[in-house]
Amino acid sequence: MKNICLRDGRNIIIREAVKEDADRIIDYINKVSAESDYLTFEQGEFNVSVDEEEKVIERSRKADNRLFLVAYLDGEIVGSLNFNGGERSRIRHMGEFGVSVLKEYWHLGIGESLILFLLKWCSDSKVIRKINLKVREDHRVGIKLYEKLGFKKEGIITRYFCMNDNFYDAILMGMQID
Repeated sequence: MKNICLRDGRNIIIREAVKEDADRIIDYINKVSAESDYLTFEQGEFNVSVDEEEKVIERSRKADNRLFLVAYLDGEIVGSLNFNGGERSRIRHMGEFGVSVLKEYWHLGIGESLILFLLKWCSDSKVIRKINLKVREDHRVGIKLYEKLGFKKEGIITRYFCMNDNFYDAILMGMQID
């Protein structure tokens, strides 16, 4: 668990998700999915029961190459990060993450704090040696943050996102942990 002072002076708590967070996580995902076009899912697509979400959280907590973080402000989840390492022995040293923050809390440092927590966890783990992410090509703020934190552009997947019959490429970014 980590207390973080935001750019506006308020404090958040970042910690690993626990089973008891499941219903709040579902509420959070339903909110954030309605607010951002940069996610891989849209409003109404996250149809997971509390029981299913509890299993996802527990699976993450038991694995040495997975991490599920939540950021709490005044008892509400305002951000999350989910990192999943590879399932098989040859790729378990690397994984991919997704991060999101409620729109009301953008530009306060929550996303950056979640990623910094992940980077420290990966370094301490001695298991994770490579972190990957995909970001929509026009998400300039996200790309700028990832580059600031040391991620490098490694490739492009064309037509990765499709919204309203418009296609968007995804930029592949990565960081080696050594």
